[in-house]
Amino acid sequence: MSYEIKLDMFEGPLDLLLYLIRKNEVNIYDIPIALITQQYLEYIDLMKSLNLDIAGEFLVMAATLIHIKSKMLLPPTETDEDEEGEDPRAELVRRLSEYKKFKDAAMLLEEKENLWRDVFRREGSVEEYGAPEAEPLLFDFSLFDLVDALKSVIERLPEKGAIEFAAEELSVKDRMNVILERLENIESLLFAELFDNDKTRMAIVATFLALLELVKLRLVRIQQVKEFDVIRIFKGEGVDLDG
Repeated sequence: MSYEIKLDMFEGPLDLLLYLIRKNEVNIYDIPIALITQQYLEYIDLMKSLNLDIAGEFLVMAATLIHIKSKMLLPPTETDEDEEGEDPRAELVRRLSEYKKFKDAAMLLEEKENLWRDVFRREGSVEEYGAPEAEPLLFDFSLFDLVDALKSVIERLPEKGAIEFAAEELSVKDRMNVILERLENIESLLFAELFDNDKTRMAIVATFLALLELVKLRLVRIQQVKEFDVIRIFKGEGVDLDG
């Protein structure tokens, strides 16, 4: 089964690059291309191993990064000198800069829209809208945050798992129910806590796919207090799994 993940703020290869640049706290105008290329390829490999539907643009960007990396490893040629020694990263930096300006503007407009929505909210019950002071301000998660957190969980596994689970024990629907049961009487779970009982990569992947299904059904919410902080899983509102 292939899962197509399309999130509002993190959708394409440029989003992933900007995410990695922020995560590594590097200058967008002086990208450490070897490091970013390595991490980018690791993310793509992990998403492919999860059967996530990777758009072709991600693979094109991977080829672009590898090409830039190879050009930076080679000594300058006469052709390069004729081109006034332009940095091989220059075109990528231009694209990232323009895209970042576009996204920043979109985020600003969204913030203003949310502000005006709160100001002119029509009258209604607390049950309908929820009490605004009930929970702290949280950031919506991104797929890349999830993949990063999942990567950390997988890296904690021993090199060879002693036990392999049977296929029926890895049912995504069963694991969806397990996650909902764990959230039944508590406010939230840490992302890493979902995998406490998973001893193999297959088991971890099954739990992760179950989590994505629950998000799509709006049965759980995944949020952070701030970017790159720990990820928490909250109960949401959605359809009944048995309905």
